[in-house]
Amino acid sequence: MGSVWRRRAARSLAIGLVCAVLGATPSPVTATASGAAPRLTGSQPCPGVTGFTCADLAVPLDRAGHAAGALRLRVAVADNPRAPRGTLLLLTGGPGQPGPGLLPRLRERFAFLLDDYRLVMIDQRGTGAGAIDCPRLQAEVGSSDITPPSAAAVRECAQHLGNTRHHYTTADTVADLEDLRRALGITRWTIDGVSYGTFVAQHYGLTHPQRVHRMVLDSVVPQDSADPLYTASLRRAGRVLRQACQEQTCGFDPAAALAEVVRRYDNGVGVFDLVVIGSIVDPTFTGTGYFPVLNLLRTAAAGDAGPLDQAIAALQGGAGTPPADFSAGLHVATLCADLVHAPWGDSRSPLWTRDAAVTRAVDRLSPGQVWPFEPKTAAGQGIIQGCRHWPPSRPNPRPPHARLTMPVLLLNGDRDLSTPVEWAQEQAARTPRGTLVVLPGMGHSIQGRNPEGDRAVATFLLE
Repeated sequence: MGSVWRRRAARSLAIGLVCAVLGATPSPVTATASGAAPRLTGSQPCPGVTGFTCADLAVPLDRAGHAAGALRLRVAVADNPRAPRGTLLLLTGGPGQPGPGLLPRLRERFAFLLDDYRLVMIDQRGTGAGAIDCPRLQAEVGSSDITPPSAAAVRECAQHLGNTRHHYTTADTVADLEDLRRALGITRWTIDGVSYGTFVAQHYGLTHPQRVHRMVLDSVVPQDSADPLYTASLRRAGRVLRQACQEQTCGFDPAAALAEVVRRYDNGVGVFDLVVIGSIVDPTFTGTGYFPVLNLLRTAAAGDAGPLDQAIAALQGGAGTPPADFSAGLHVATLCADLVHAPWGDSRSPLWTRDAAVTRAVDRLSPGQVWPFEPKTAAGQGIIQGCRHWPPSRPNPRPPHARLTMPVLLLNGDRDLSTPVEWAQEQAARTPRGTLVVLPGMGHSIQGRNPEGDRAVATFLLE
């Protein structure tokens, strides 16, 4: 679920005693009056990319009307309104990634669709130009799902957001997308979601099925939300590393080495963070695009943990990741509201119940469910450690429909440990018109990075 393009820098000091929220508190923007058609305003050419117009969409902070204020969401729209196959909405991930800010890069990756579709991107609420900015939390975790934040950073962010924290659920974003569709003046569109964007896409399709032609889900988060203990990814890590090792003829068992390393050095969360990021940016795990994970594990298992410790330390902190590139505050606010299967229940559960619930959940895990990691790694990673301290909030409302009814293409890499292939298989099993394509040797985020995946998308959307 984490960022596809993750910046890394050394850990910096936490900034200030109170989080600053830029664009997250009610702004002077006036939301469209109830019943009136939403509008895009302030249109101008998008900076840094030709052929696209950027504008603002004003949406109410609280759609129930109990809290005043509005949010301004940045939107980018391709300048080909008569595209033969209509509009393609591309949803980025996180939660926390921007939309239009990634357009210069994503335009190249999705170029094979742009003659046929009018591409649209949006800053989902709390991201991009209106990103939630909690400096201490941002500095501690950046764009990582796995790096555990301090309780103080989480509480500080929640305290400053106050009651506005109730209005950053996926359902709120779904309502924003429906306003965007109306503002564009279109009856239906095609939706393509990546990572957390697949979760948003599914919830839109389960809320407004009549508005979706087709749907592409790339690196799938199941519609009932992910397992916050990450057991499928922990368990799959050994298999993925062994596959990569076999390809490289590396001459040792990396799964056994990983198990020995986390037992000996008690660094399971850090190693898991490293392996997950490796699966995103370098699924060979050789260091050609990132850290040489296989060699680091072999060296540490042989008794020299120094290089591994340095690699893990280099991952920590988000000083090089500004909120506009990835909002850690939005990430925790949305994930903690969306979780359905948390050990303590949903986001309404009192804080005082959560520590004991986490302990019980870990005690119920058998070593085989998470090997080559240890059960305590499941509770030590960032999703659990962030949400166990996030104060009670409004849960993400369930969508009105239980099954996606439109044609759906699901793509997943078999080495993806951020959104493991088991999640895609789970979702495919409950999608009547779904087709699952698993890409061997691939990690996270397929489109524009894998010819076979692009052919599958082209066949699905263009033929």
